[in-house]
Amino acid sequence: MKLEKTLLIQNKLGLHARAATQLAKLAIQFDAQVTLVQGDKSASATSVLGLMMLESSMGKEVLVISEGQDAQAALSAVEQLIQQKFNEAE
Repeated sequence: MKLEKTLLIQNKLGLHARAATQLAKLAIQFDAQVTLVQGDKSASATSVLGLMMLESSMGKEVLVISEGQDAQAALSAVEQLIQQKFNEAE
């Protein structure tokens, strides 16, 4: 199963080190390959460095692609984390 969803980065600092680490820790829990795509760049959701290289800042849209047995659960969890602004106080 392959699912895709475009999400808006809403937290002030974007996909910086702490946010990328949270995302990687979350993504690794699922039996799914989660990839984030922004423009011509893409990164595995389990790669903190890769995620930071996307340079996703506040207001940018990222395409989240989730493939595998837990594709739906992984996509939902990633979406929730992004919508909760990576649990950061603004």
